[in-house]
Amino acid sequence: MTATHNLSAIATTDDVVAELRARSAFVTVSHVKPDGDTIGAGLALGIALKRFGKRVHYFCQDAVPRNLRFLPDSGLVSSRLPADLPADALFVFCDMSDPARAGDAVAHVARENVLDIDHHLGNSRFGKLNYVVETECSTGAVVMHLLRGLGAPIDADVATCVLATIMTDTGGFMHSNTSPEALELAAELMRCGASKERITEEIFLRKRVAATKLLGEIIERMHFDHDGRYCYSYVDDAMLARTGADGEDIEDTVNVLRGQDGVEVAALFKAIDGEIRVSLRSNGRVNVQAAARRLGGGGHFRAAGLTCNGTLQEAFQAVDAALLAEGL
Repeated sequence: MTATHNLSAIATTDDVVAELRARSAFVTVSHVKPDGDTIGAGLALGIALKRFGKRVHYFCQDAVPRNLRFLPDSGLVSSRLPADLPADALFVFCDMSDPARAGDAVAHVARENVLDIDHHLGNSRFGKLNYVVETECSTGAVVMHLLRGLGAPIDADVATCVLATIMTDTGGFMHSNTSPEALELAAELMRCGASKERITEEIFLRKRVAATKLLGEIIERMHFDHDGRYCYSYVDDAMLARTGADGEDIEDTVNVLRGQDGVEVAALFKAIDGEIRVSLRSNGRVNVQAAARRLGGGGHFRAAGLTCNGTLQEAFQAVDAALLAEGL
């Protein structure tokens, strides 16, 4: 399956609700290297659909991260597709602007059987139905529109999954996308039984000692350029081996770089397992989504990512040039 850029094809809530009612089987699809938004959005929708008597399978090519395994139904997420899926099963891609982010295992899915639910700028609208609400703080918040349209009860399980998506993508309500509407929805979900305290503890506070050691090494390698407006660092395989950390222990580290005094843009380069992935964060003056797009990536105005080819030094230079082109 390849992305198709039909930018007029935005489905209405009624369109999507009708499709959800008409289909009997679903596969919610999370992107590789999953975060709380892609996992939580798929789980929230899947739990609700199962209560309407639908068959639901949760798919992710990579394992659910440790800090998300407290979410209801997270233990059912699998990297394998059932052999007996009906031909008209609807694959619901959550929180990705391009289907390639889901990995190779679902590349065969026909566009007629794809629902694309997202909130990213520049979504390529690759599904039969594309339900993209760029003004929402998370894909889970987009899913809430559908749950309301379905008349689905929002119990503690569903509410926990959706609140986890909001807290993930707002950085625990610290990022600029923490709108009044996001806070109002969070309050509603807490009244439905979601525990903000538990989500905070599981996703943000509980860190392994290895993660803290790794953070120390990343901080030691910080560089400041452009009169201190730009801070970047890196992590590589040797650093992981030395500290006993793994890829999951890197989450949110880029925000530490961004939080340094005077920094407007931060980048963390992850040279792991033969590829270089880059996380970008901005204070809002520089559009890092546009910078990432110059190098084949994407994301949001203040938070974006991309994959670089070549050496780490070449990646440093390419990202620096892209950021300069966007006004760093």
